[in-house]
Amino acid sequence: MTKEHSFVASDYSDCDLYTSSRTQERALNSAIVQADINESFEEYLEIFDAFYAEDIEVSSETSQEPIREKDRVRSLLANFLVPLHVMAEVGGLSISICQTTIPGDIADETHSEWTLDLVGVSGRTCAVTWRTLRKWRDSLVVYEHHYDEQQDGGPLTSDDLSFETANLS
Repeated sequence: MTKEHSFVASDYSDCDLYTSSRTQERALNSAIVQADINESFEEYLEIFDAFYAEDIEVSSETSQEPIREKDRVRSLLANFLVPLHVMAEVGGLSISICQTTIPGDIADETHSEWTLDLVGVSGRTCAVTWRTLRKWRDSLVVYEHHYDEQQDGGPLTSDDLSFETANLS
């Protein structure tokens, strides 16, 4: 006698949904942390394309309206990533990101804490922290909410970058 297993999301029990969402969350977060903004911003867009649903909705405590649909969120993400990439590659800004999992008990929901560290060539630093709630469906993120956003250190300025060195070559 053989036992058949189905891997269709609608056949998952709550335990399977819990395990699946945690597995996908770990894979997504690992990909984000391992990507290198110094090398490319496109890698982050590829990660977004692979893990987020077409009908994604993104919100935060600081925005009045959620952003819906993958193309709109992708555009917003690119507008954030391109300047970071330029400041890292050309301006010498050191950028690192780390993530900590926040335990939860809802099957298709995950929480993470993030820290983005920026260090200018001047030695000045700025750390931005936030938490993320994600809701999953069929191995894709369908909802993401950013909350508890904080900044430690002032904004970095052109004095914290080394663009003049780039202009000499």
